[in-house]
Amino acid sequence: MWFKNLKVFRLSPSWSCTAEALEAALETQAFQPGNAQEMQSLGWIAPRENSGLVYAANGQYLLSLRAEKKLLPSTVVNQVARARAQEIEEQQGYKPGRRQMKEIKEQVVDELTPRAFSIYRDTRVWIDTQNRWLVVDAAAAAKCDEVMGMLAKALDPFPVALLHVEQSPASAMTEWLIGDEAPAGFSIDQDTELRSTSENRAAVRYVRQSMDIDEVQKHVRAGKQCTRLALTWADRVSFVLTDGLDIKRITPLDVLRENQESAGRNEDEQFDSDMALMTGELARMLDALVEALGGEKKAV
Repeated sequence: MWFKNLKVFRLSPSWSCTAEALEAALETQAFQPGNAQEMQSLGWIAPRENSGLVYAANGQYLLSLRAEKKLLPSTVVNQVARARAQEIEEQQGYKPGRRQMKEIKEQVVDELTPRAFSIYRDTRVWIDTQNRWLVVDAAAAAKCDEVMGMLAKALDPFPVALLHVEQSPASAMTEWLIGDEAPAGFSIDQDTELRSTSENRAAVRYVRQSMDIDEVQKHVRAGKQCTRLALTWADRVSFVLTDGLDIKRITPLDVLRENQESAGRNEDEQFDSDMALMTGELARMLDALVEALGGEKKAV
């Protein structure tokens, strides 16, 4: 249930959408397996078995976007194309030219695509209608862009904006390291990255190792800023914050797992309980993180 990586956006204050209305909007883009000639297809699926496209509980919506991609390795295409080119050479008496080879490869791709294997990747989305968050569980920007593009097609007007804070994460994290003091409610963990602001982008990484303050000051004087920092919030959730305001490697700590006893619950009750716990904890964590970064920057 827990999201692993957070790409965080703000919902427009004026946006109001029931789960039923959102379901109807997404149904126009429900996932359909690609046809024989399509290399990739996108669409919304039920985030939980036997649910609709929107799983709703107490103002929290859970969505899931499925991407299907056909696997057709270039080595296979090239091998078949070379064999085809050799046959043509024997027939016409000379090697196919560049243009003809391009046409041969295109023909091979068309022939092999229906026999290609498909792989599926699901990307989850959490919409918090109470605290106005939209969060995509994605580490890579490309996966997030897929989700946002599909949502933009379904929702008109598009109710989502980037999250902006008063203090840049890089400068804030650098200050926390130099002062050897995390903001209220947070503690600094052992994974850190310092990167130069110059063109060479030289970087120093500390993995499972605490940094000495003198070392930090030395790197900062040399023109480096903190671009990744492992933190723990309220002794409940650990994560890595990046200079792009991405939150990675989310891990709920033992105090949460101990409170989440499953005795006597059926699967539906357990899912609702897990979702309530995750969304409640992450919403509070996001509020605390925004406050630690000087608060949210208001649009001019």
